[in-house]
Amino acid sequence: MAFSVIDIIAALTGSTHSRRYWSDLKREIIAEGSQLYDFIVQLKLQASDGKFYNTDVADVETIFRLIQSVPSPKVEPIKLWLAKVGYERLEETADPENSINRARENYKAHGRSEKWIQQRMTGQETRNKLTDKTFFFS
Repeated sequence: MAFSVIDIIAALTGSTHSRRYWSDLKREIIAEGSQLYDFIVQLKLQASDGKFYNTDVADVETIFRLIQSVPSPKVEPIKLWLAKVGYERLEETADPENSINRARENYKAHGRSEKWIQQRMTGQETRNKLTDKTFFFS
């Protein structure tokens, strides 16, 4: 999935000059020697006038990296969230049970019943056991 960089910049900065802002930021990124710009491509997207124009687009990972380069008060909550999520994933690496508990909490938050959650978790465990085995046929 790809997102318009200009649209993301406009949302983050609230600026009506998002193209100019992106142009300046792009120069800074390139001057710093960052490889971030290498992951941005151009696709033809439809503009508000109905015409299609080449537009810089990026995937989610690149957009998150780009967000970290934008100095704006609107970006600070996103940066804090990214830091929190990164920390949580590191904790899950140290203790995988944290990941299972997070999955349960997410299912509950989406309104799933305890019975549904238990069936889902059991089904995933069974599937993992089956796919971890190597079968040999003679």
